[in-house]
Amino acid sequence: MYEDLRGKIAVVTGGARGLGYQMATALAAHGVEIALVDLLPEVSDSAARLAQAKSVRTVGIAADVTDPTSIGGAITAIAGALGTPSILVNAAGITAWGDSVDVTAESWRKVIDVNLNGTFFSCQAFARTVFAAGGQGAIVNVSSMSAFVVNIPQRQVSYNASKAAVDQITKSLAVEWITKGIRVNAVAPGYFLSDMTKQFLDSNEDLGKYWNSLIPAGRMGQPADLDGLVTFLSSDVSQYIVGESIVIDGGYSIV
Repeated sequence: MYEDLRGKIAVVTGGARGLGYQMATALAAHGVEIALVDLLPEVSDSAARLAQAKSVRTVGIAADVTDPTSIGGAITAIAGALGTPSILVNAAGITAWGDSVDVTAESWRKVIDVNLNGTFFSCQAFARTVFAAGGQGAIVNVSSMSAFVVNIPQRQVSYNASKAAVDQITKSLAVEWITKGIRVNAVAPGYFLSDMTKQFLDSNEDLGKYWNSLIPAGRMGQPADLDGLVTFLSSDVSQYIVGESIVIDGGYSIV
């Protein structure tokens, strides 16, 4: 147990399901009170389910991370409902596959808007609230191994570019905010068996086998494989880790 986490308040974007919900669950297991933020209407149900499972206070708020007013209002509402948050996990993200010569402007902008702009606006709204309260905090952005390598065979230039930019946001904000009381880092997952990935691989079994063949660990990550890293980076025990993007991919990106 990271005892310093007990009673803290965390905001998890993209938290209604998938890896976002998993990371929220990991924090809740250490006594963190959780605010889930998501566009999906089931975000309130997800929050209620988490409260029952982990016996912590939760709230679910529907908001759009690409809209500064929307995410800013959500953070304000969270502070009113639970108290000033001190942890932010930016898990909201999307991807799009396609040959780059065929990628539409709409598709490009949507991926960049959610993954890059959404991450920044969420960090900004969180920091404004923490600074106004005179508090301290930790931000864990969700990057990807795709910020470092061009994984194949899928073509996903917008996703790769957006995650590389998330890493630079992480470094830039880390340097700017560390003396003000907010520490910023990122996790960079490889191939993980999220609910959406499982659904995709059900109809693309050969692709799943190919991915597994490239991973030295011999398997894709399970959502729970993220638990230890996210809680560690959220805790004060990692207070001297600043501006890092830590890859967690079973060795995929080193071979």
